[in-house]
Amino acid sequence: MKETNEFKTETKRLLDMMINSIYTHKEIFLRELISNASDAIDKRHYLSLTNNSIASDSYQILVEADKDNRTITITDNGIGMTTDELKEHLGTIAKSGSKEFLEQVEKEKTPDVDIIGQFGVGFYSAFMVANKVEVLTRSVNEDKAHLFSSEGLESYTIEDADKDDFGTKITLYLRPNTEDEDYDKYLDEYEIKSLIRKYSDYVRYPIKTWVTKYDPKDDKDDNDKEPKTHLELETINSMLPIWKKNKSEVTDEELNNFYKNKFLDYQDPLTSIFVNVEGMLTYNALLFIPKKPMFDFYPDKNEKGLQLYTKGVFILDKCKDLIPDYLRFVKGLVDSADLPLNISREMLQEDRAIKKIASNVEKKILAELSRILKNDRAKYEEFFKDYGVNLKFGLYENYGEKKEQLKDLIILKSYNEDKLITFKEYLDKMPEGQKNIYYAIGTTKEVVDRLPQMELVKNKGYDVLILSDDVDEFMIQVLKDYEGKEFKSINKDELDLIDEEESKKIDELKEEKKDFLAKVKESIPGVSEVVLSKRLVDAPCCVSTKGEISFEMERVLKAQNHEVKAERVFELNPNHEVFTKLEALSNVDKDEFNRITNVLYTNALLQEGILPDNPKDFSDYITKLILK
Repeated sequence: MKETNEFKTETKRLLDMMINSIYTHKEIFLRELISNASDAIDKRHYLSLTNNSIASDSYQILVEADKDNRTITITDNGIGMTTDELKEHLGTIAKSGSKEFLEQVEKEKTPDVDIIGQFGVGFYSAFMVANKVEVLTRSVNEDKAHLFSSEGLESYTIEDADKDDFGTKITLYLRPNTEDEDYDKYLDEYEIKSLIRKYSDYVRYPIKTWVTKYDPKDDKDDNDKEPKTHLELETINSMLPIWKKNKSEVTDEELNNFYKNKFLDYQDPLTSIFVNVEGMLTYNALLFIPKKPMFDFYPDKNEKGLQLYTKGVFILDKCKDLIPDYLRFVKGLVDSADLPLNISREMLQEDRAIKKIASNVEKKILAELSRILKNDRAKYEEFFKDYGVNLKFGLYENYGEKKEQLKDLIILKSYNEDKLITFKEYLDKMPEGQKNIYYAIGTTKEVVDRLPQMELVKNKGYDVLILSDDVDEFMIQVLKDYEGKEFKSINKDELDLIDEEESKKIDELKEEKKDFLAKVKESIPGVSEVVLSKRLVDAPCCVSTKGEISFEMERVLKAQNHEVKAERVFELNPNHEVFTKLEALSNVDKDEFNRITNVLYTNALLQEGILPDNPKDFSDYITKLILK
């Protein structure tokens, strides 16, 4: 008996929209049908716990391609479907038998059953590549089999059929090839194996397909041009993911090989991190830090993200919500049965579960970095050389939201020790009486050493942190202090390094020399202030900044096309003989005075690594002084 039925609520337009819009890649069809087959086997296995007559000791999923007839079949020995179930589950889009089954299991408070499909549309992904689909099925609850057939329009047929064993066989009749789509590729042995390994490698049941094997050569075959072959049924999927094993069961070699094969790196990772969480939210994660930045490390090369699996089925290659931007260098994957996916299983819905997993993954990574910093300093310094700037950006971003988590992972070059140290190590070696943490901007220790402001700090024996990355000073400004000790820039801030009596003396002298200082300011275009310095020892002058923007920040922001300029302060050393001569000259020869102040100021800028606004004027000043 054969009956024809109209789809209950679906029209051709709805089906076309689902086929063309829900799934990004047509190849997803095989993943969906294999996942449905896995669900069906799960259901049969669950029912067999109380009904031994339907048990099987050899569950499997078989994928076969027939190139002559251009068909693909996916066969399982799962629970099968009755006529009513065919109408209910395949005759209505988004009517999910898997979801109903899971709800029933939960209602009865029975042991966990692993169900992948919960939306009832995976079956219809077949119509992305097929213009006709047949479903031959026999339920464990019926003695007879049924054949469901549909061309994906507005109706389907169901008729009685013959099938010896329980389970379902889905046959896809492929669409004709077009200029844009080559459907024949899905008949290729290599393509089938690739798709199984890509999407369904960790389905818990064997997924088998026919694989070409070469026959051993006999002497009489030596003249044959083509080697003889035969087909063998072979299990393609791995079934048990490495991340589901106990960490003690996995060797370093296995981890390294998995990482290199999975993420296409030729080197072993710097470290690997196992995450196993059970409770209200259950998931596994396996994370790696590459030894060296990979080709997709930089933002303009590729997007960040961890691979996403649900119950061993591959969902997304780059799930950006699972890793913060500053940890974009981390490779790895997350596998959870509790993540809410949309009906295509391709995109995550916004959910607290995602944020919770991402937060825990971040904590695990930072904990591993802390462990390496404590136990293997050389390894951590190797890591920081390549990825330290990411941690600095992470600390700086969002107004220092993560500074408490990241501040103890930052290491900077120490002037005194000529090596990388943490902020805590700086504090531990601070001499008695030192109130602040001092830092300087410079690419190397030698560059910083030439700064005139270093003299007083060195005389005190205080250490100076050398900031060499563009983000460093922005990071320090966000931190503000460490364990109550303020950060002070030797290029900018009041250093409080001279005693109170000397400071008072300079303040009094500043009042006395205010007319002279005003003349100096008037002679130098662009300078915000001229002051008597409290930071110079042997140098006649220096240039510093006031306000939020430093020279380094000015340089970085200008490189990003921001029109900013630091407020420049010209500092004169009142104890230097140049000060005395300059003061005397200010009352005698205004032109000469202007030339010398500009030469001094420009020279101070050059010591800070800043080119003068008008190099020609500076060159002219020098020429006139030489010819004088």
